[in-house]
Amino acid sequence: MFSKACEYGIKASIFIALNSNKGNRVSLKAIAKEIDSPEAFTAKILQDLVRHKVISSTKGAHGGFEIEKRLINTVKLAHIVNAIDGDSIYKGCGLGLHTCDEKRPCPVHDKFKSVREELRFMLENTNLEELALKIKSGTSFLKV
Repeated sequence: MFSKACEYGIKASIFIALNSNKGNRVSLKAIAKEIDSPEAFTAKILQDLVRHKVISSTKGAHGGFEIEKRLINTVKLAHIVNAIDGDSIYKGCGLGLHTCDEKRPCPVHDKFKSVREELRFMLENTNLEELALKIKSGTSFLKV
């Protein structure tokens, strides 16, 4: 459903939020290790997230990536998805047809439309704080 970059971006953002909640910045190396992603690829993803103001970065000996603690609950999954994949997940045909719309629908158009609407709702209403708290409590995991 999401691109590999977007999957890594979501995982990285949750990991950063978890650490930011504790007042810690996280290094590129630690993030890449935690989400099982190559460092160079992770760096590009994190640059996109910084450019879109989802996360922030600080250079230097005590640098790293973070999210202001007071902002963690305002960062929605939709912000991450839009920063990395754009809004393509909300558009396009469920069967991959070039032309599929209300006037010329594919066989799954109406069913896929409702799935996209539910997905948009979930992404726009799920914040990083609630996901980080699930990791902290041990009820969910970033790695298996």
